[in-house]
Parts: sequence; C-alpha cells; structure tokens
Amino acid sequence: MSKTSTKGIWKVISASSMGTMIEWYDFYIFGSLAVVISTKFFPSDNPTAAFLSTLATFAAGFVVRPFGALFFGRLGDIIGRKYTFMATLLLMGGSTFLIGCIPSYETIGFMAPLLVLILRLLQGLALGGEYGGAATYVAEHAPVGQKGYWTSWIQTTATVGLFISLMVILATKNILTPTDFDSWGWRVPFWVSIVMVGVSYLIRKNMDESPVFAKAKKEGTTSANPLKESFGNRYNLKFVLLALFGATMGQGVVWYTGQFYAMSFMKTVMNIDSSQVDGLLGIALLIGTPFFIFFGWLSDKVGRKYIMMSGMLLAILFYRPIYKMMYNTTSVSYKTEIVEKTSQTIETTKNNDTITSISKTYTDGTTYIEKKTDFADKKESQSNISININSSDEWTLIFLVFIQVLFVTMVYGPIAAFLVEMFPTKIRYTSMSLPYHVGNGIFGGLLPAISTYFVTHAKYAGKPDFYLDGLWYPIIIASICFVIGMIYIDNKNKTNHL
Repeated sequence: MSKTSTKGIWKVISASSMGTMIEWYDFYIFGSLAVVISTKFFPSDNPTAAFLSTLATFAAGFVVRPFGALFFGRLGDIIGRKYTFMATLLLMGGSTFLIGCIPSYETIGFMAPLLVLILRLLQGLALGGEYGGAATYVAEHAPVGQKGYWTSWIQTTATVGLFISLMVILATKNILTPTDFDSWGWRVPFWVSIVMVGVSYLIRKNMDESPVFAKAKKEGTTSANPLKESFGNRYNLKFVLLALFGATMGQGVVWYTGQFYAMSFMKTVMNIDSSQVDGLLGIALLIGTPFFIFFGWLSDKVGRKYIMMSGMLLAILFYRPIYKMMYNTTSVSYKTEIVEKTSQTIETTKNNDTITSISKTYTDGTTYIEKKTDFADKKESQSNISININSSDEWTLIFLVFIQVLFVTMVYGPIAAFLVEMFPTKIRYTSMSLPYHVGNGIFGGLLPAISTYFVTHAKYAGKPDFYLDGLWYPIIIASICFVIGMIYIDNKNKTNHL
C-alpha cells in the first residue's frame, strides 16, 4: 500500500469509525443505565418486573434492527453509502437526546414507557442502517488482501462505544452527588450525545462516496431493486442464510454475553455496586479492544472461518466455568464476616413504610449493605443488596470478563470482511445488513432479557446453581451456529466479490 493510499484509508477509517462509535454509544447508553432507567420510566412497586420491562424495551431496539437494515440497506444500494449513514446518524442522535428529556413515570404515567419504547425503536432502525453502510464503505476503500485488517477498525467501535458510555456515566456520578444523579444526572449521558453527533455529522459531510459504488453508479450497474435481488434470488439468498445461521447468529450471542450480559449479571445477580461494575468492565474492554484489530489482521492471513468458529467453540466450552468462578469469587457465603462490625438501623418513612438497613464487613475487605423495605399499604417487602468488593476480587473479575471479551474479538473482528466479501457491490449494503442485524439484533439483542428471565425463574424455583441457567441460551445458539459454520462456510473466501 502506498503512502498516499494509506493516508486516504485512514481518513475513511477515522470518519466512519467515529460516527459508528457514537451510534453505538447512543444505543448502549440505555443498556448501561438499565438499572436506573427501570426506576424512572416504569412502576416502582415491583423492581424485578420493572427491570425486566427495561430489558424488554432495550431488546425492542434490537428486534427492529433488521427492518432498519432492509430500509436503509435499500437506500444505500440505490442512493449511496455516504448519504444513507449520515441520515442514520442524525436519527440515532435525535432519538437518544429525546430519551434524556422524557419525564418520569411518576410525572406522566404510562406515557413515559411508551415514549421510551418509540424512541428505542427509532434507535434500532437507525443502527440497522448504520453498521452495514460503515462496514461496506470501509471495505470498498480497503486494498485487496487487507479487508480484514481495515474493517476490524469498524469492529472496535461497538466496544469503544460501550466503553465510552460507561466512562461518561462514571464521570457524571463522580461530579454529581448520588441524590442529584438519581434525580436528574442520569439524563446527562443522553444529552451529551447530541454534541458528539453534531461533530461527527460535520466530519462525514465532507467524505466522498465509496469509489466502488461510484464506479458502479457511473457504469449504470447499480441495482434498481436491491431487496428483490438480495432475497428473491435463490443463489444470493443461500449466502444470506449461511451468513445468518453459520456466522452472525453465534457471533451475536457471544458478543452480548461477553459484554452486556456480563455487566447485567454482576449488577443484578452478584449484586456488586454499579459503579464498581462499570469501572472493572471498562478496564476489561480497554485491554481487550486491540484484539479486534489483531484477529481482523490474522483473518487476512489464515481466513475468516476458523478464527470465528474457534471463538464460538471456546465460548461454548468455557462460559459456565467462567460464570461459576465469577459468582463464587464475590459470594459472601464464602467469606468470613467480622461480626462486631455488623450494624442494623430501622427507620419509618412518611408513608409508614419500614426500612431496615443491614451493614456487614468481611475479613477480606468486602462490604455488604442490604436495605429491606416493608410497605405499610401492601403486605409485601422488597430488598436491595449492594456489595462492594475488594481489589483482589475486582482484578479476578476483570480477568474473567477480559477472557469473554477475547471470545468476542475472535468472532467479531473478522466478520465485517467476511460479510462484505460474500455479496456483489450492487446489493452488498442490503444483503450483508440483514443477516448481521438478525443475528445481532434478534438472537443477540434478546439475550439479556431471555437470560435474566431464566436466572430469575431458576432462583424462584430454588435451584442452587440458578445463576448459570441464563447461559443455556447463548450456548445452544452458538453451538448450532458452530456446526453449520464448520460444515458449510468456505475458509478460502471463494465468494469474494471485492
């Protein structure tokens, strides 16, 4: 690659990656604040139901991503890559900002969750059009034989977006008091996105159209009906289905298990302090992110198939041992309580509800706080537990989450190049976007809600290892995908159209 072409590709990478990273930030800020959002936009009398409702709303954004892929993919194959993903950027940014402006459930009742759901659906539509455009745009600028390396930079943006969302939340929490953050400060990360979107829009506005697409348009070889050619043509449909069931379905569940489910699991099942979880997850993501580039580069040398399949197989084999170790590392049942430091306070609210606070300290430095509320007007109670773990346990969890992120980088790093190489230029945006967003949006996006439901159900049923039940979903989906991928995917990339 010449010096000039290197400079040109870096400009493309920077502009595409920044915009895509911001869209992921916008999309994931909702998930990063799921625990807080559940108390703001849903009825507070049943915390478990409110949290599950929040996860369902979070998942709704994923469910509509395939529709966004079809709508914006068609526009991208007819009008062009550049203008289409500029539109998705503005749609995403506007929706995210408005979520931060919606009044709480206490103020406007059921209109609050309804408005959140509508804006969440718009976010999903926008992201459905963004990723395919960015990946296609970069791949069509990249030199032959280096598609995996250059497109892997786009692959980092999802994790970097999640990382930045966690860092913005932590910064906001540190600047504001806990009361202010709970009252209105949680809205700040949503508002911040509008500034980033504006900057990214100005950068993307000055980009040129993809040279491959521009050439096809000049020669009159673009598609008049990308949807029909993508899914009505049996030959091309075969590759769409192979991309879905042999790659993106498994990649989707591995991605969301290693990052979002890990975060949800530590906060809601292990009851670790939310800020601690955000911090340790951020470190694990920071350490793991360069491996997206490594595995993208390696896929140019050895092929995409075996790297992606190895990531799935490792996840299938090691998820249960990893999560068992995570749970046991911080479980207070394995720690020694300092009895003389245990304290209990009881207070009565103006509604005559009784709040009992129990504080415990353990010999390894772990602290445990449980607040149990007995409601006067309802014959029921609810408990909230917050565990602050010691430094040694933190680093153990960082390592265990990093291993999961490593699985993510193996399945996700090469997949953009794998997908764009499967389809011809005139229908590439549409053809690659749908399997990607069904695999990630449907199979992956539903994972937090489905797995949390399985864990909750197993806990109520009294299973001793209830916390592992949520893993059956990603393990089964990844196993099916692994078998199909190993049998039918060609590692020699014979379908390469670039």
